[in-house]
Amino acid sequence: MNFHQLLHQRAALLRQARLANTAFAYQWLAGFIARLTRARLHGLVVLRPGDPAGAHPWPELTALEDSQAAIEEHFLDEDIVELADVLTFLGEDLHSGGLTFRLDELESRYLPRLRQELEAAGFVVTDVVPTLKDPDHRG
Repeated sequence: MNFHQLLHQRAALLRQARLANTAFAYQWLAGFIARLTRARLHGLVVLRPGDPAGAHPWPELTALEDSQAAIEEHFLDEDIVELADVLTFLGEDLHSGGLTFRLDELESRYLPRLRQELEAAGFVVTDVVPTLKDPDHRG
């Protein structure tokens, strides 16, 4: 492929990248939500961005209701970083005080919109195999 062909295909490549990221967001969130359900975690939380120069260089998920210890028991820092990345990809702004939401509303808030975008592009979304590593799963 030459340089001009690559430039000519730019729009299609950008569309494919968007759809691949949408599929990843759907699959990752489905796995995260499945873990929330298994752990019976719910309630209001705030997701704050990391501060590279501060005490917490990575994003933090803080329980405003329910148990902070339960969140920390079930999710690694890497999981929270990925959650922040996925929600930022979905257009959420974490920088103005963080994003406050209910854990039990993640599914209804994001998955239908992601599914609709994928199906509108001609993809069939079936049972998703979660990619999120589950520290409770020993297999």
